[in-house]
Amino acid sequence: MATTVSSALDPQAAKSRLDDWTQEVVNWHFDPEHGTPFWIEYARKLGFDPRKKIRKYEDLDILGPFQDDWLRGGPVRRWVPKAYADKPIYVFETGGSTGVPKSRVVMDDFRIDYEEFSKTLPDQYFPKGSDWLMLGPSGPRRLRLAVEHLAQHRGGISFCIDLDPRWVIKLIKQGRPDEADRYKQHCIDQALTILRANEIKCMFATPKLLEALCEKIDLRKYGITGVFCGGTEMTPQFHRFAVEELLGPDIYFAPTYGNTLMGLATHKLPFDPADNWAIIYYPPSPRAMIEVVGFDDASKVVGYGETGRVRLTTLTKEFFVPRFLERDECEREKPCQAYPWDGVRNVRPFRGFGTSVVEGVY
Repeated sequence: MATTVSSALDPQAAKSRLDDWTQEVVNWHFDPEHGTPFWIEYARKLGFDPRKKIRKYEDLDILGPFQDDWLRGGPVRRWVPKAYADKPIYVFETGGSTGVPKSRVVMDDFRIDYEEFSKTLPDQYFPKGSDWLMLGPSGPRRLRLAVEHLAQHRGGISFCIDLDPRWVIKLIKQGRPDEADRYKQHCIDQALTILRANEIKCMFATPKLLEALCEKIDLRKYGITGVFCGGTEMTPQFHRFAVEELLGPDIYFAPTYGNTLMGLATHKLPFDPADNWAIIYYPPSPRAMIEVVGFDDASKVVGYGETGRVRLTTLTKEFFVPRFLERDECEREKPCQAYPWDGVRNVRPFRGFGTSVVEGVY
């Protein structure tokens, strides 16, 4: 069975590590000489020096909530720490399902995140040296490069399709579902061409695209042994359907929850039948934390098992986003042995957006 980087930590050690890392990240981004232009300017408006006030994770509340629109538009270089100004820089964007896409700058975070995730994948089903199919969004999304790095990190090659999820969203919003379905089939045709020409054992897919692919072929007959899957359509019903119907007992199913701003939250290990197929994720502490807060009061964390909105805090030296309200809601989950910090259960689109969120191929 796969191991995790956190399995040797107890809750107290994990909390101490988070507090220490929080202080280090805050000191880094607010440093006038080497820090991030946005946060240096933000500190001038606060009337205090965050480096002196913030000593533990909970102290981040004094910065106030992160505003969604700060990441829409440019210039994106205001988010590049001065110490990294001369490094090669990527710009990753969100899918734009809730408006103008948000952007973030990246140097190595996506590589670090997926190398850590790699440690949770069992080699029996994701063999080292095996090639991958990436059946998900391309373009400015983080996912394409991240999965490619994951494959390369494990000694394989990643075969990617060409997919623009924003076009699918436009088609659905314009009431053209037939065209959206034809575009989905276009993506599946690309995947089939790759699978028929290459020996591939591992793959990433969104739930909708995985189901569409399995309507065409039996993945076991094509040699697939491990599927890593992520997307907002990941419900308990789909989890069970994927394991019992789409894939079967010979293919390992690894559900994940991730996005451009956070990175990747991994599924609970090992699988527990008592969870009744719930999708339970744990964030990559201390590099990112997710909390479940009240719908009416985003400063208050709800109780275990209660429903609320996802609040994200990203803590890396490349990117610092404290107390950002995500477009998702879920239930708060207790820590587990592998991950001695809070998790989330059954993440789904935030009800406050109503019908405005169109997920397309996810």
